[in-house]
Amino acid sequence: MREAGSRFLYESFDAAAARIEANERVSEERWNGLEYRLVQIEGTLDRLERRIWLGVYGVAAFLLTQGAEALVNTAMR
Repeated sequence: MREAGSRFLYESFDAAAARIEANERVSEERWNGLEYRLVQIEGTLDRLERRIWLGVYGVAAFLLTQGAEALVNTAMR
């Protein structure tokens, strides 16, 4: 029968295993943080891509209206 007292006096402590477990937890949290940031970056890139396409379509529409206006002006003369 064991004597009363702290369990640390009787059970060995495996420091290497505890260190490995702590490193695994830290590594997992880092991966979670990287995944979170990657999702944020992907969302930002999607919004940027939409804005770029909006600009491209705006320029195309402007050029088409300028061409149509030039055609109308030459047809009226």
